Amino acid sequence: MLSAGSNRALEYLNSGSIDFGSTAGLAAVLSKANGNPIKGVYIYSRPEWTALVVPKDSPIKSIKDLKGKKVAATKGTDPFLFLLRSLHAEGLKKSDIEHVALQHADGRAALEQGKVDAWAGLDPLMAASEVEAGSKLIYRNVAYNTYGFLNVTEKFAKDHPDHVKKVIAAYEKARKWIIANPDETAKIISEEAKLSLPVAKLQLTRNDFKNSVPGEEHIKAFKSAGSILIEEELVKKGTDVNKVIDELIEPSFAKAVVR
Repeated sequence: MLSAGSNRALEYLNSGSIDFGSTAGLAAVLSKANGNPIKGVYIYSRPEWTALVVPKDSPIKSIKDLKGKKVAATKGTDPFLFLLRSLHAEGLKKSDIEHVALQHADGRAALEQGKVDAWAGLDPLMAASEVEAGSKLIYRNVAYNTYGFLNVTEKFAKDHPDHVKKVIAAYEKARKWIIANPDETAKIISEEAKLSLPVAKLQLTRNDFKNSVPGEEHIKAFKSAGSILIEEELVKKGTDVNKVIDELIEPSFAKAVVR
């Protein structure tokens, strides 16, 4: 089952429509903090899949130039949280911009049609906008991209642990094949996602497939980012975000499979 973004995949998980859902890591933390009973059991990629994007002829050169401007971003996703963290790093808040809540594809369209001044982009749409429309990335920070997580509902993980391992085994087989066959991978992505080959190749260059087991690296990254969820009041007051993160990360299934 495909989704339009992490927010949709997390909604499907929360409603019981799906048992597994791939999302950005910090988006999963936010969703779990707000009551979604999920576990993060596998890392399918260490991506740089989001950045701040402007049209090719835009005078905007930096994050500070976004003050008072219309910026598109999909709520509850890595690009949205990337935008907030980027603003905070420059002493700005969400209230300093005009946030336009659009799903990723609509954000790209709004940017290219001049309806917004900037967009917190997401690959492959971001790569396509660069290649096909000349859009520019004005701010990149791989540390603000929070991993590609495979999540499973707590109930499914408890009731069907062997099934979880089988799914991870399939992901793991694909991960190793991707590392060994980058050109063939780009062709498959191009065909299946209906992308041009240059866009597929650009997207792949921004992914690291080395470490697939959730662990301390990811916990540390999330805890350093967790404050943004509190500062922007995205979680209920008094939420122990660090505890939420500890409860989300579940490495045991991947450790039993990954060799």
